[in-house]
Amino acid sequence: MPEILDRARTQVLEQGVGLDEAGVLEVLRLPDEHVPDALQLAHEVRMRWCGPEVEVEGIVSLKTGGCPEDCHFCSQSGLFTSPVRSVWLDIPSLVEAAKQTAATGATEFCIVAAVRGPDDRLMKQMREGVAAIKAEVDIQVAASLGMLSQEQVDDLVEMGVHRYNHNLETCRSYFPNVVTTHSWEERWETLRMVRESGMEVCCGGILGLGEMVEQRAEFAAQLASLDPHEVPLNFLNPRPGTPLGDRPVVEGKDALRAIAAFRLAMPRTILRYAGGREITLGDLGTRDGLLGGINAVIVGNYLTTLGRPAGEDLALLDDLKMPVKALSATL
Repeated sequence: MPEILDRARTQVLEQGVGLDEAGVLEVLRLPDEHVPDALQLAHEVRMRWCGPEVEVEGIVSLKTGGCPEDCHFCSQSGLFTSPVRSVWLDIPSLVEAAKQTAATGATEFCIVAAVRGPDDRLMKQMREGVAAIKAEVDIQVAASLGMLSQEQVDDLVEMGVHRYNHNLETCRSYFPNVVTTHSWEERWETLRMVRESGMEVCCGGILGLGEMVEQRAEFAAQLASLDPHEVPLNFLNPRPGTPLGDRPVVEGKDALRAIAAFRLAMPRTILRYAGGREITLGDLGTRDGLLGGINAVIVGNYLTTLGRPAGEDLALLDDLKMPVKALSATL
């Protein structure tokens, strides 16, 4: 057994203290034959510090496409030739999407908008949409609306939004290679305000943007210092027309190394399967990740790419004897 895994067994599993950046890097550099050992340890850590329940979430886009930012992985940017064009979702459609999400057993429904940050129109639609959902659907409402002002943070709290998603996307040192229209620090400031407001912080990113393995370790350490309630882990699904449209897909073994490493960095955090797992891991790898530290999933489709049918994920959780987190436990 590699020394780093022996050390992690004592430090992370027994003491609940996450690995630092250097330790994460050692896990990310493990040879293939030790990846199953890392996944097994990560699973034990997840079971000890988070328990067996899996949180299920659905997402829907309130405003799709036409974003003014240049995030190089995103087909919703209005600056690229990718085929996504600006569309707004009406309130009845939003409520229907929440109902369909709740019908899968999900406890979390996230409203997402492709914007730099919300304007008055979007905040008004959010206020009406959240109120309509709460009147008809028994589900927690989260939001992802880009960078916020303090007033907007306060408004979301007043609406009853309980969790805010704002991904850092990648580590601080690599961020300028991926986004040039705003800074990593601007994203961090929004996250600081969200945390201080009492809303839960949901913050993750995308692996496979061209970052080095050392930068993946840096990213895990930066996320751990933020101590988010949830980390959605995406793997790049290259989108035609974007600057990263010709990037290779992350190798399955590298994705599994990362799942184990991020769990060992953040033993108590909800670690959520998000976009790209279908093409990176497939069915077998998806199962391996759920037995390697993952304890939450987005079911159904993503914002601009197709996911697995919700029934397949729920059947897999049932097969693995992993209970879906009950709504009553989160209220």
